[in-house]
Amino acid sequence: MDHVSYAWPLVLASLLVAVLAAYTSLDLAARISTARSAQARAWWLGGGALCMGVGIWSMHFVGMLAATLPVPLAYDPGLTLLSLLIAIGASAFALYLVSGADLPRTRLAFGAVGMGGGVAAMHYTGMAAMRMSPFIAYDPLLVLLSIAIAIGASGAALWIAFRLRRRTHHILRLRAGAASLMGAAIAGMHYTGMAAAGFPQGSLCGALPGGWSGQGLAPMVLTAAVAVLAAAIVLSMLDRRFESRSDLLQSSLSEAHGEIAFLALHDALTKLPNRPQLERRLEQAMRDSRRSGQACAVLFVDLDGFKAVNDAFGHQAGDRLLGLIGPRLRETMRPGDIAARIGGDEFVVVAEGVRREDADALAARVGAVLRQEFELDGHRLRISASIGIALYPKDGHSVQELISHADAAMYRAKAGGRDAHHFFDPSMLVNAQENLELLAELRGALARGEFRLHYQPKLDLRSGRAVGAEALLRWASPSRGNVPPDRFLELAEHAGLIVPIGDWVLDEACRQAAVWRAEGHGNWSVAVNLSALQFDHPGLVQSVRDALRRHALPPRALVLEVTESTAMRNVEASMAILKQFEAMGVGVSIDDFGTGYSSLLYLKRLPASELKVDRGFIRDVQHDADDAAIVSAIVALAQRLQLRVVAEGVETIEQQDYLKGLHCDQAQGFLFSEAVPGAEFARVVERAEAQMREAQAREAQTRDTPMREAGDLRAVNAA
Repeated sequence: MDHVSYAWPLVLASLLVAVLAAYTSLDLAARISTARSAQARAWWLGGGALCMGVGIWSMHFVGMLAATLPVPLAYDPGLTLLSLLIAIGASAFALYLVSGADLPRTRLAFGAVGMGGGVAAMHYTGMAAMRMSPFIAYDPLLVLLSIAIAIGASGAALWIAFRLRRRTHHILRLRAGAASLMGAAIAGMHYTGMAAAGFPQGSLCGALPGGWSGQGLAPMVLTAAVAVLAAAIVLSMLDRRFESRSDLLQSSLSEAHGEIAFLALHDALTKLPNRPQLERRLEQAMRDSRRSGQACAVLFVDLDGFKAVNDAFGHQAGDRLLGLIGPRLRETMRPGDIAARIGGDEFVVVAEGVRREDADALAARVGAVLRQEFELDGHRLRISASIGIALYPKDGHSVQELISHADAAMYRAKAGGRDAHHFFDPSMLVNAQENLELLAELRGALARGEFRLHYQPKLDLRSGRAVGAEALLRWASPSRGNVPPDRFLELAEHAGLIVPIGDWVLDEACRQAAVWRAEGHGNWSVAVNLSALQFDHPGLVQSVRDALRRHALPPRALVLEVTESTAMRNVEASMAILKQFEAMGVGVSIDDFGTGYSSLLYLKRLPASELKVDRGFIRDVQHDADDAAIVSAIVALAQRLQLRVVAEGVETIEQQDYLKGLHCDQAQGFLFSEAVPGAEFARVVERAEAQMREAQAREAQTRDTPMREAGDLRAVNAA
């Protein structure tokens, strides 16, 4: 027998090809199992079988080229190609098995025998392609051992391929290690089969005439080996990129799914629960309350002044402000409480296991935390909140009923001056329904021309002459008649209608003042009240400028009245606005003075021209020492600050005389006239001035009578 010798570099090359073929098979097994369509699986199965089969076949013939025999060798083309087809078929069979959803032991054993037999058949068919004569003498034990190695290696390969087809954290390293073991097992089968082959002395290769020589087969095998190597490298790179992108996509999809689930139950701006989740949580709170016997509270929170922020800084700034509200509300809550945004600038807080005093304290905390200053785009903003409270089961037995009743209580807080909280009372339901109906009519009142201005005269207490008028808004509703301002102005503010209504008032008052000037009353001015929302509106200054220009009215003929609380709410911003009016020449009056809280340091800096004393101090000024002291102090303060003082609500001659004695500058009230339409104003002014002249005459007569009596007494004494 001739002995076979090996060229070790080619032996190592064959081992490398086997490892690469194993790695390729593992990667393609994963591709087949994760393919999303039957067509894609078929393409991956066909391509995988081709690459894997060519890899195993190339390893075999690289190993054959590594062997050196004492006789020249060649290979029968038909048998050589048949061995390649056997390798591809066995690979297809193996990949098909591991692409299933599971791999039970019976199928694994069947697959190991099928694939191992196919690899062994490929090997011995390739050996037969040399057509040795006499035929190769095989050692039966080594042949059986090589087949056993092939079956064992195939079983291990199938099990590993099935286990590693799903992506794990260290998938590339695991596949590389598994491919090395599988490649060594495949090479072990080949060289065991080669060891089983014996070549008798004088053996001749029958494939020499017309067969593929070793030199002819070498390029084919080398090309196949390089193809396998290239496929393995490319697939490895694609695998790494695909895995990275797949992980990224999976992560992105998970985040997107989580975000979608979150947004389905939460508000995007505030990250608070939305209305659907609020309703579910409130239903659960009501069930818990029934079991425990304890009440739960529903707080309806509406922001005061939020529209002014939107108008002044834009809706994006308003959205950012809402984003800051969520964390503020969460600060006030206990574990288990919930705060939700249900739309616009409206929020609802639900607290379980509370008493009335607990709900009252919670509302106070919510109001306090929202009253704190907000930092927004370099601006310092202050808002407040009106809060309504409903208790379960006392104030309602359903989710909608509780929220509706808390909303009605919130409207009561709004009507009471804002920045407050109120508990629900059944009487509020009537008011709430009536408010809705009134608001529906109010929305179209301006367009329908239902508003009117009436004017109440202001008189100089020294000269007794009229100096102007205060414009007062009236609503002549076709269905309700004359609706008093205190009935609809709060609704107009809450509904965002006050700014266009205020612009109309400005324009109409300037028009009427221009008419009076044309009639010869050039010394009269007209005073217009500004609401808090209108004062904060960024278009106010331009609206005033436009109204003056439209009616050719000199700025000094217009006085803008701002309440003390509005002016002091944000002093720096108020001063900036009032200084613009001062620069224009428009007069500014601080209305309702004495009813709010003023810092004298700021008051002296405000560019105002007059102070209006609230009617509440005038009513009992002659009989109430406190009111008298307050009015006297206000007049003295105004004189020190060189401000004009106007007393409103003067109804009796005694009040008029008392104010005149304090050196108050001007007065208005029912004593002189109620507010009348512009067309009647000149007539009532004439009557009021006549009344003032009579009062002055009485005063002079009263002053002269003691003097005459004193003169008569001196004459008698002289006689």
